[in-house]
Amino acid sequence: MKNGKRVQRVPIGARPPANPQAEAWVRVGEANDLDALARGEVYTARLTLDVTPALRGRIKVAAFTRGITVADMLRALLEREFPEQRP
Repeated sequence: MKNGKRVQRVPIGARPPANPQAEAWVRVGEANDLDALARGEVYTARLTLDVTPALRGRIKVAAFTRGITVADMLRALLEREFPEQRP
């Protein structure tokens, strides 16, 4: 109620159908970059990890001092530690 009057809520409609072309464009990202394709960066999966606030702070400071994002720094670290095994 607003000022004693009942406010009518407007319902939110159903989610519009997805545009396959738009979604493909978003997923491709750097598809024109052949190195990105070779490294498998076009399609990614989210990894969630619980760390202490102190460790999170140290990670953020390390990334900042290197002038890169935390995500980029951790991806590079994981690539070094777990290189792709090619036959």
